[in-house]
Amino acid sequence: MNPLFKHLREVTEDGVRVTLTLFKILIPAIVVVRLLELIGAADFLADTLSAPMEWLGLPAIAGIVWATTLLTNIYAGLIVLFTYSQAWTLEQITLMGILMLGAHNLIVEIAITYRGGCRLLPMILIRIGGALGLAICMHWVYQDMPSMQQLVSFDFAPEIGDNSWTAWLSAQLEMLFWTVVVIFGLVAVLRIAKVTGLERAIEYLLRPILKLIGIKREALPMSLIGMTLGLAYGGGLLIREAERGTISGRDIFASFALLGLCHSLIEDTLLIALTGAELHGILWARLAFALIIIALLTRLLPLISDQTFYRFFMRKQE
Repeated sequence: MNPLFKHLREVTEDGVRVTLTLFKILIPAIVVVRLLELIGAADFLADTLSAPMEWLGLPAIAGIVWATTLLTNIYAGLIVLFTYSQAWTLEQITLMGILMLGAHNLIVEIAITYRGGCRLLPMILIRIGGALGLAICMHWVYQDMPSMQQLVSFDFAPEIGDNSWTAWLSAQLEMLFWTVVVIFGLVAVLRIAKVTGLERAIEYLLRPILKLIGIKREALPMSLIGMTLGLAYGGGLLIREAERGTISGRDIFASFALLGLCHSLIEDTLLIALTGAELHGILWARLAFALIIIALLTRLLPLISDQTFYRFFMRKQE
């Protein structure tokens, strides 16, 4: 068989497999999110989050902003943020951005990690605990900085869209269509990188960082994709490798933990930056925090017995 046709066939097969796997997760999850929106679950969650918001010195509205973000996505959280007239300091809006970036769209994204074999509770704790942990650290840094206590003015506000079922269904179909396009593109790029040797070159350049944080080279391409583009894309590819058995359970868990703490560095960070949040908090501190946590995690996981690990952290693949 012609090598080109062989590669095209394998890319197509992989793209279809990853897409179907993701759709089995995404479609039920987005329906659940929609139903939770309709019954007002965000209001209940906001009450639970009121205490942490007070610790961080955030306005009362911060609870509903983060609750909306946790259940849906960053864009929906920003709509709530801009809907209410509230004065924010630079510290407050940066801390709010850190929380939103660290934990959002949990139902969909935790479902993806579960499909990859990770147990729910540790992943939820990593997402929410990581977001709160970084926000607390940065609050400690920012509270004595006069420049961070200045009020910010919003030059950007997302439009409040049509909330009807028709508009929602149209938006979800559009999202799923572009998910297919991106997945096939990523599978093709990974194939090209492997065939041309680019994958090896990237691994060589990033070897010092990989050694520091303990992420194995087999999980590198998927981790980089998830960190730059989003957890759904990197997670979908990680699920493929988990099903193939090419990556160990501990490496799968560490990779998903890394993506949970730090993903979609480009799109999501730019979106939060439009609020006026400081880049050193929402990007550099977030990246450094994630690498430190994963470096500690990858050194602790080998100390746990297989029985304990597969009981509390991972499910054994069928």
